[in-house]
Amino acid sequence: MAKTLIILFFATLFLSVPVAFTMGIAGLSAIFINGGLNPLVATQRMFAGIDSFPLMAVPFFILASELMTACGLTNALLRFANALVGHVRGGLGHVNILVSMLFAGISGSALADAAGPSAIVMRMMREAGYEKNYAGALSAATATIGPIIPPSILAVIFAISTNGVTVAGLFLAGIVPGVLLGVSLAIANHFVSTRNGYRGREHRASASELRSATFSAVPALIMPGIILGGILFGVFTPTEAGAVASAYALFLGFILRAFTARTLYAAFVRAAVVTSSVFLIVAMASIFAWLLTYLQIPQELAKLITEITDSRLGILFILAAFALICGFFIDTLPALIILTPILGPIAYSAGIDPLQFGMMLVLNLTIGMITPPVGPVLFVIATVGQLKIEALSKAVLPLLLAELIVLLLVILVPGVSTFVPNFFGFAN
Repeated sequence: MAKTLIILFFATLFLSVPVAFTMGIAGLSAIFINGGLNPLVATQRMFAGIDSFPLMAVPFFILASELMTACGLTNALLRFANALVGHVRGGLGHVNILVSMLFAGISGSALADAAGPSAIVMRMMREAGYEKNYAGALSAATATIGPIIPPSILAVIFAISTNGVTVAGLFLAGIVPGVLLGVSLAIANHFVSTRNGYRGREHRASASELRSATFSAVPALIMPGIILGGILFGVFTPTEAGAVASAYALFLGFILRAFTARTLYAAFVRAAVVTSSVFLIVAMASIFAWLLTYLQIPQELAKLITEITDSRLGILFILAAFALICGFFIDTLPALIILTPILGPIAYSAGIDPLQFGMMLVLNLTIGMITPPVGPVLFVIATVGQLKIEALSKAVLPLLLAELIVLLLVILVPGVSTFVPNFFGFAN
């Protein structure tokens, strides 16, 4: 049955069947072929996969992101970032990175970043003389910060897929790695800009210009503070934080008179479509993940790994390499749901902190979003920027190296992921 499941999964995947249906077809076919399982178990696992209170945070955060974008606050963040770092060498590249870090505190999604602020800055970079493939590559790389800095949709999915990890704890675990991603990309951008002569704006922003840009960006900058502050001080749960963020974005849009009936309707429709796709993937992946557990794949994999090494660090490196390879071929969300119940027990039995493992897994799969052949962020940027995927994949390599260095730090130094949650009392 295990062979049937794996063969059907990869066969449908290579036929370019959407990944949600790939997992559903493989799972249901394996159940019917086996004959020893009641087919109703599929519907039970689908319902159990989405019947989760923490999962309700996902549609709220998606809606909040859409409403904030509809408010036009992306331009305010761009103006603020340009006033802050636009004057340094490779200024627009640094603006791209900073905007992605700020937008991550609103959207929690790499694809939303790639299609929104990253795409806007990419066009600005090309107009300023940056090589088009490098502008696209940097925009793709910066978009991967979105799922790391809280609020993160992937953090919510991981937390509901494993025991002993809270959404709040994983949110906090992403702060330091997210900042390190931004710093590593800024260093890489500095070296590339020095080599190619990419300069910043001619003059540093004046004090009045900086004050004006900051004031216009304050409404957007407040949202991450509302989310994290409310969670840290026990005012509301992460799920309730999503609802509060949506209400704040809706209130802000009316105060700024940024909404029309058309834009408001479009924002709700986009949020509904994205939410539906997420829940469909979660439901289908739940069947697939349950079957892997039922077939004792985690136990077999654990036995294989412990035969290779019993070192905690060695096991963590093997798990990281396995997750990274999976990220090359499987989309991030289904890969996370499938791998968490498989790799999690192996990591926990080796004494690896669940927060460190969770952040390592999320970061691994996020890096996979900018690597071919799947690389959804690369394809979004290539489509928006009318770039060839081959040239874009080559241009992203030095930036990919910078992100892999951060991944190495997460693996080698547990405190990178655990310090902030420990400090605020959200340790496991």
